[in-house]
Amino acid sequence: MNTPAFRPSKAFPLKRLLAVPLLLGIALAASPLVNAQTTAATPQAPLTREQVKMERDEFIKTHRYDVETDNWVLKPGFEAPAGVKNREQVKAERDEFLRNNRYDNESSAWVPRKPSKGAVSTLSRAQVREETRQFMRTHQWDSFNQAWQEVKPAMKKSKP
Repeated sequence: MNTPAFRPSKAFPLKRLLAVPLLLGIALAASPLVNAQTTAATPQAPLTREQVKMERDEFIKTHRYDVETDNWVLKPGFEAPAGVKNREQVKAERDEFLRNNRYDNESSAWVPRKPSKGAVSTLSRAQVREETRQFMRTHQWDSFNQAWQEVKPAMKKSKP
């Protein structure tokens, strides 16, 4: 019975192998484990539809949209909430920051224009040496904890 009608196709196992990943993908996509999203990052519960509508209505009562500046502006007669800076304060802080910092493309970070000087001590060299000697007598470096530990200096024995 080796007639062409009963001969199995050589491509049949390959087609069956290609169907396995497809079925596995569909099964994982339908699985609730893949679609589950935790709210551990957000400790608050999401706002309800009514809360969102109330916030929207309050915002519309206190703000208007200015087409010229492409921005929402507080209506006259309303004050900004406590702790919110006005536009002039924000611009002044921005200008101050830009005056004191520049963007460094190599490090992809803002760097100060003027390098900050370390705290310059007003102590003399002798005073610094004495302070260091006193510190070394009362402290010891703990390499396990990577910190200085205070130790009590040995007491001198008194003569009887």
